[in-house]
Amino acid sequence: MPHHHHAIDYVELNAPDLAAARRFYGAAFGWEFNDYGPDYAGIRGPEPDAESGGLTPDGPANPLVILYSDDVDTSLRAVVDAGGTILTGPYDFPGGRRFHFSDPAGNELAVWGPAAR
Repeated sequence: MPHHHHAIDYVELNAPDLAAARRFYGAAFGWEFNDYGPDYAGIRGPEPDAESGGLTPDGPANPLVILYSDDVDTSLRAVVDAGGTILTGPYDFPGGRRFHFSDPAGNELAVWGPAAR
């Protein structure tokens, strides 16, 4: 599945009991998961080898909307220039880089993109 610059790309749901959340979403909606250990489960998307979201035991109480960016550093500057507040990052993770921010209304979102070159 191709990623599109500044489009909503991924949603993370808080799941303090990861096993229970996997059972619930599997039974209710037929979701399948990629297992990343005790701290994360990727929600498989409709396309092969694609994920549409994840379950995390230590996420925010509300769903976390994650945008994709072709250039994380440029997007970070744009968020700050537009009046957003950087909450964490940018930081590296397996597969790329990411930062979290809050918009002027206090909503937390994240932006991810390719690893720095």
